[in-house]
Amino acid sequence: MTKIGVQAMMLRDSFAAVGAFETLKKISDIGYHAVEISQIPMTEDNVTELVRARDELGMDIASLSTGLRSAGMPMDTLTENYDKLVADSRRLDASMVRIGMLPFDAMSSLENILAFCDETNEYAKRLADNGIRLYYHNHHIEFAKYDGKLLLDIIADRAPQVGLELDVHWIQRGGKDPVATIRKYRDRVAMIHLKDYRIGQLPAEAFDSLAKGDFAAFMTAFTGVVQFAEVGEGNLEFGDIITEAVDSSAEYLLVEQDDLYGRDVFDCLQTSYDNLVALGRADLF
Repeated sequence: MTKIGVQAMMLRDSFAAVGAFETLKKISDIGYHAVEISQIPMTEDNVTELVRARDELGMDIASLSTGLRSAGMPMDTLTENYDKLVADSRRLDASMVRIGMLPFDAMSSLENILAFCDETNEYAKRLADNGIRLYYHNHHIEFAKYDGKLLLDIIADRAPQVGLELDVHWIQRGGKDPVATIRKYRDRVAMIHLKDYRIGQLPAEAFDSLAKGDFAAFMTAFTGVVQFAEVGEGNLEFGDIITEAVDSSAEYLLVEQDDLYGRDVFDCLQTSYDNLVALGRADLF
């Protein structure tokens, strides 16, 4: 059954300030009962509190985050912390782990991307032997074309043992339709990020720049109005997106917002929750 939860990247400041349990209690009070762990240090204290949140709050740990190698993020990697990643997954009853981004060094060439795919595919096989599924999360660069073929298709073909975690905002930013993309990869998708796509208003500073003759600064603002948004506060058709996700048997739909533009994270999550309930999807919480 499909379940709506939260991507914990949004909660990293709260995790640091009040801990994992109190943070997850706050989102449980809103109505969320699943979380994907990302950008949260998997210290013994945090893991212990995650176990407590699972047991006392009924918080479902949808997945843990990983990468091939360290890249400045607080996470356990496949090459350096494989045994701990498996142990934490088992302890938290998390049957999925996910790679949140193409490594920066892989972005430099198709050859490096293919090498990443080959290495990742081998880890997916190894994790499967431990009862854990590995997924890859897209951004917009996966919709670049190489000899007429989308990079996301290249990755999917080259790493067939790796599932896909689709992000509807980044699909839209990559120039593709989220509903059609979910349908296209329905046999590979278990998790989908619910993140709206909003066109903001030009700030007053942009017109000040224009008045001063700084056309370049004005155009920077003009092309930079694409924003992240609370679910239902942008332009994506979430009724259609969620229907397709459920029909595709996605297991988790994870609310995420990369930039809150000054709002409180729990207020943002409340807005997304309220809008999803208004869409008639209270049954997925």
